Amino acid sequence: MGMLSLVVAQFEGEPIVRWQWIVDHLDDVWSRGLQHVVLTGSSVTIGLAIAFPLAVLASRHRWTIPPVTWAIGILYTIPSFAFIFLLLPITGLSQTTVGIPLVAYSILILFRNTLAGLDSVEADVREAAIGMGLSRRQVLWRVEVPLAVPVIIAGVRIAIVSAIGLVTIAALIGRGGFGQFILLGLDTFFPTPLLLGVVLSVALAILADLLLLGLQRLVTPWSTPGGTRTVAT
Repeated sequence: MGMLSLVVAQFEGEPIVRWQWIVDHLDDVWSRGLQHVVLTGSSVTIGLAIAFPLAVLASRHRWTIPPVTWAIGILYTIPSFAFIFLLLPITGLSQTTVGIPLVAYSILILFRNTLAGLDSVEADVREAAIGMGLSRRQVLWRVEVPLAVPVIIAGVRIAIVSAIGLVTIAALIGRGGFGQFILLGLDTFFPTPLLLGVVLSVALAILADLLLLGLQRLVTPWSTPGGTRTVAT
């Protein structure tokens, strides 16, 4: 309570938003936003590139599910602060230090949803495709993946929104995108950058989710939001 009272006292008398400050820092908003998007997009893309083959392997060989889930689950349980600071002596103040935890956290979400999507394909559909002369690889890409797309994209949506929130924490090492504004506001007791960072982070998460939802409906017009199954983590 003492620290909270101190913060409130420092903010007293300060306008909630200084619009001129925002106008003067539009270049920073753009650069931080680009950094936020790049960190989020690259980490989820790499996470999907790792999670997808693992999910395909697990769907073909069910005995691999427990060890794979256990291995990536351990990474998911490491607190983000601890993960970042454990990497600092190795990777320094670089995007890699932020990217590795983001990739690790996204893998579990993407693995579970991709596996759930592949498992949702009926066995009769697979057998019919094989009966038509398709190879296992052709069945995967022409039958299983298209039918699993709604669930896979649902996992990507969860991973993207989670990553956008986690990127803000990376401001502690100067790689936090919009989180840099939040940190600046807290350090200087200046509410404008603090609110700017919060609002832009939330807006980015909402925009990304809406874009992915639109993509899902575009590529899977036969599916409905109510019929899409996601996996809680």
